[in-house]
Amino acid sequence: MVKPGLTAMVVAALALAVATAVVLARAEADDPKKVNAWFNRLSHAKRKTTRLHFYFHDTLSGKNPTAVRVAEAAMSEKSPTLFGVVNMIDDPLTEGPEPESPLIGRAQGFYGSVGLESVALHMNVNLVFMTPEYNGSTLSILGRNPALETYREMPIVGGTGIFRLASGVATAKTYFLNLTTGDAVVEYKVIAMHY
Repeated sequence: MVKPGLTAMVVAALALAVATAVVLARAEADDPKKVNAWFNRLSHAKRKTTRLHFYFHDTLSGKNPTAVRVAEAAMSEKSPTLFGVVNMIDDPLTEGPEPESPLIGRAQGFYGSVGLESVALHMNVNLVFMTPEYNGSTLSILGRNPALETYREMPIVGGTGIFRLASGVATAKTYFLNLTTGDAVVEYKVIAMHY
């Protein structure tokens, strides 16, 4: 036998769940109570797919580098692949390949040379977006980047803000590379699934 008060509570809970599913568009960051509430509503959310296209400017030379060497193995200077070199980055992400193209965010993190026989980088990078639509949201890349191949694919392993619980793929293609300085502009296309 169902109690009359319990039926009213179940109906109210179902109505709240339906209303919550409708307004689940944007995740709140920072406040643990808001994050917890977001997760409580997650079972009613549908996954979205976002496609992004931008250029990553990695500058190791000049007065204002955006990538700096923070570690190296004793043998790295003799290695043709720079095995053991680690660079910390805060690289601009722009709409187009030109340095003066509108800024959409920054790539912050590090990459290290992990290939003994071929150029391969381990990427641990957060893409931090600054555009009004994604402001403060991030996507995290963690994976291998065979930097001299034409197309590289790296996993998106998470995100924050709009991209909370993201997964997906980032593909990279070198647009420009200065072999003397190591400066590079890389075209990125990202497909991210998120709630």
